[in-house]
Amino acid sequence: MTDRTYKEAGVDLEASRDIKRRIGSIVTPTHGPEVLAGVGAFGAIYRFGGYRDPVLVSSTDPVGTKLKIAVMMDSFDGIGEDLVNACINDVIVCGAAPIFFLDYINMSKLRPDVVEMLVAGMAKACSNVNCALIGGETAEMPGVFAGDNFDVSGFVVGAVERSEMIDPSTIREGDVLIGLPSNGLHTNGYSLVRRVYDLEHDAAPLSEHRAELGETLGEALLRSHPPYHAALKPVYSFAKGIAHITGGGLIENVPRMLPDGIAARFDTSSWPALPIFSLIQEDGGIHHDEMFRVFNMGLGMVLVCDPSEADRVLELTPDAMVVGEVVEAGAGGEAVVLRD
Repeated sequence: MTDRTYKEAGVDLEASRDIKRRIGSIVTPTHGPEVLAGVGAFGAIYRFGGYRDPVLVSSTDPVGTKLKIAVMMDSFDGIGEDLVNACINDVIVCGAAPIFFLDYINMSKLRPDVVEMLVAGMAKACSNVNCALIGGETAEMPGVFAGDNFDVSGFVVGAVERSEMIDPSTIREGDVLIGLPSNGLHTNGYSLVRRVYDLEHDAAPLSEHRAELGETLGEALLRSHPPYHAALKPVYSFAKGIAHITGGGLIENVPRMLPDGIAARFDTSSWPALPIFSLIQEDGGIHHDEMFRVFNMGLGMVLVCDPSEADRVLELTPDAMVVGEVVEAGAGGEAVVLRD
């Protein structure tokens, strides 16, 4: 009888041990004295303190099918940043500061070079917001994914003083909507993009230089999801509510912070249209309303404040702009109204 090995079955334990050693040197610089045990321990250990009445806030997210674009282009430099920022931007909308992050990478065949690039991006994004990349899991699961495809997801925990939490219940008719710009698709809408350009059958459109973009389509699509913590932190005390504009765009995400009976009315001409969205709409023959249901359309965050505070918010957040106002909900009950 022939002896069977785990490596023969598709799991390379030595490669796994090697990548764990390499990961340790990447993530350790994100650790402060609060991290008592990180990579290599059965469970990451974090000593929590510095708050009088803390509220913990958590979020988890994948990168979605943007990852398939990265695989097609064999370009993973920004995917780790995408993952961290997608998660962290969800917890900061209530005024929380991110404290630690964990990741999960699942591959049919372990690619140490790709794992190292992913973790390096995560460490960079975590360092930018003083968040510890405290641990995670890299799994090799033969046969789960076809070809070079794999999956990656993340989990973040943040904290905020209970007395300092942003309270959307205070939003009132007449309040001002202030938008922070996006830099592209971030991590949402890629399934529609893949359909528009038939990327399941041909990756060639990704390498085509598009004059409208000043770069290739693939480069524009892989632009990293930016962090918003530094921009929002100075204006938390003025904010009545904040919405992270992810999948579902303004239509689905803004209502998540609105009390019953009121709506957000946006003037869509008040912020610049990004060329990538115009290009996708034209190439795909996509209706205007559908674009706003799928993509962020140029706004990464939307903040609500009292009109008397709007100038101060704009002063403290130079890239921000007034994009609309809070109004009474109409007879149709729509929570978001878009006006050109």
